[in-house]
Amino acid sequence: MANDFSSLWGGRESMAECGGAHGCAHYRRRCRIVAPCCGEVFWCRHCHDAAKSDGERDPKKMHRLDRKAVKEVICELCGERQPVAASCRGCGVAFGRYSCMECNFFDDDTSKEQYHCEQCGICRVGGRENYFHCEICNCCYHNDMRGSHVCIQNSMHRNCPVCYEYLFDSIRNISVLRCGHTIHKDCLEQLLDYNQNYCPICKKTLSDNMSWMWRQMDDAVQSMPMPQEYANKMVRIVCNDCHERSEVCYHFIGHKCKGCGGYNTARC
Repeated sequence: MANDFSSLWGGRESMAECGGAHGCAHYRRRCRIVAPCCGEVFWCRHCHDAAKSDGERDPKKMHRLDRKAVKEVICELCGERQPVAASCRGCGVAFGRYSCMECNFFDDDTSKEQYHCEQCGICRVGGRENYFHCEICNCCYHNDMRGSHVCIQNSMHRNCPVCYEYLFDSIRNISVLRCGHTIHKDCLEQLLDYNQNYCPICKKTLSDNMSWMWRQMDDAVQSMPMPQEYANKMVRIVCNDCHERSEVCYHFIGHKCKGCGGYNTARC
């Protein structure tokens, strides 16, 4: 379990005196890990994965470090190589203000409010009291989503549909769409910047209030009648939002769902 090992600072008065400036772009810590797969030394698993995967983001193709398989660390202050522990057996310094012996994880920035989730099997950030573990989605969600999100089996145990980075243990912020699918927050913002208002996976609209857009499309359809030879042409459609199937008049601008009145439809 995760614990606060602040009592193991050996009487030093500050992080700076204990080497608090040590670490990488991902974490501040006073030890490096020995990768069990290749025997090389890295600050953290992310540094290992970046160095060994040559830009590959697909977890099936990446050379990824198993955090729980790490057996050795090297103290950055005294250089002693030793079995994984919360503090150095040589100089006594704590390897991180937050340490988790289940994940072999160390971090000085406790403002992240790290905690270990037994069900996820990894450490999360944000404070244990602020999150709950959804058994169906098999991941932690903020309490604001309790009872209100759409459950999808193992929703985050997949790649981001935009950048293809594995979502479950990503250190980037993740958004849960109203359809239940998950995506990196910055990837979602990129989609919206390009007016892509649909889930890349299931094609449901990202917003539950698209009536303003449907009204604009209604006006466009009425202002541009089809030529006589297409005026009575009928097509079958399925709605990506309400899933209703219907037969409607063909129009090059779009086809309106008879169920929900939206234009998020496809011919079938």
